[in-house]
Amino acid sequence: MAKTMLKGMNITGFPKRLLKRFVAIQNGSTADIPDNNSYLQNQIKNRLHPVVQHLVVTDIIEHGKDVKTFVFAPDKKKGTEVLAYFSAGQYICLRLTVGNARISRPYSLSSSPKESLEGKYTLTVKRVDGGLCSAYVLDNWTVGTELDASAPLGVFTYEPLRDAKTVIGLAGGSGITPFYSLAKAIADGDEDCSLTLLYGSRTQKDILFLDEFRALEQKTDKFKLINVLSDEEAEGYESGFITADLIKKYAPEGDYSIFMCGPQAMYNALDKEIEKLGIRRKFVRHELFGEYHHPEKNEDYPQAVKDSVFKLTVKMCDETFEIDAKANDTLLVSMEKAGIAAPSECRSGICGYCHSRLVKGDVYVPKSVDGRRLADLDYGYVHPCCTFPISDVEIDVPPMAD
Repeated sequence: MAKTMLKGMNITGFPKRLLKRFVAIQNGSTADIPDNNSYLQNQIKNRLHPVVQHLVVTDIIEHGKDVKTFVFAPDKKKGTEVLAYFSAGQYICLRLTVGNARISRPYSLSSSPKESLEGKYTLTVKRVDGGLCSAYVLDNWTVGTELDASAPLGVFTYEPLRDAKTVIGLAGGSGITPFYSLAKAIADGDEDCSLTLLYGSRTQKDILFLDEFRALEQKTDKFKLINVLSDEEAEGYESGFITADLIKKYAPEGDYSIFMCGPQAMYNALDKEIEKLGIRRKFVRHELFGEYHHPEKNEDYPQAVKDSVFKLTVKMCDETFEIDAKANDTLLVSMEKAGIAAPSECRSGICGYCHSRLVKGDVYVPKSVDGRRLADLDYGYVHPCCTFPISDVEIDVPPMAD
């Protein structure tokens, strides 16, 4: 076929074409190439996927002693004119300096996608025992606080090509925030699905957004809230824990999707309950674990190195750092504690933003959060956010994007 096509071509015309192109180039404009941002496609890209968003706190809503919702607007004086649009269930990664530590933390957006077009993001932060970031945020942020954040990230979102028309949401604690966003998006008509939300709390006073959820139930018949209390019994509430039987009680006939967001212990328990339901794997969605703690509790962890301190050598472009790294801290946490601005977004071993080369040394990666590709294993790459040292280690880390 190729030979037949070549025989039919008149190659004598090529020299004339080359001369014509040469003349056109010589007579072309010498004006500077326009700024990339002058192209509409790049403007759309920069608006939807900015490298950084400059935000400012405009309001703070308190939900009891240790939970606050922070309202943000674009910090226009620093160059952020509009907020990036997002899908309900996504998160943004905050970039913070706490003492000498330069850290990043992902937080699910509790606002609706519609609110982003109105210039408003909201994040709901709950204090975590021993948590460096949550304590700093709750104790220090005030109206007027400025900070930098990533574009919206994550895949904990409703996808009509994959998910069933009805979503059964399983939430625990502050894991309620992406479901609050989804419920508002459904009420706004921005998501075409139904949501039945099973929300586990210890007591009634621990429930977040109760009045707001009740208002959404009045606004749309596509949303229903079921509160599950573990430490008390009350009329109109389920008691105990979320189980396979409780899910079946509120699930529809036929296919349904399960979306789950909460602490790591909740995932461990509910994964076993969901197995009893026999639903297809594509219908089960987990939000990110977040920071992985206590690797020594895993059966395959080398217990001999527990509580040890190793040397971590970090190569980043033309700089080299030598720092201490605790066996119980991830490589990322050790770098952050030493003031190294290491790249990170999901902190759960999934996104690959912290993708780094393991030059030498031995490490431990929990199987449940090992999101590396096969090629990463073959060529010696790790995700520092979920990798623990079990010897002296050297890694080559990419710099954080500005």
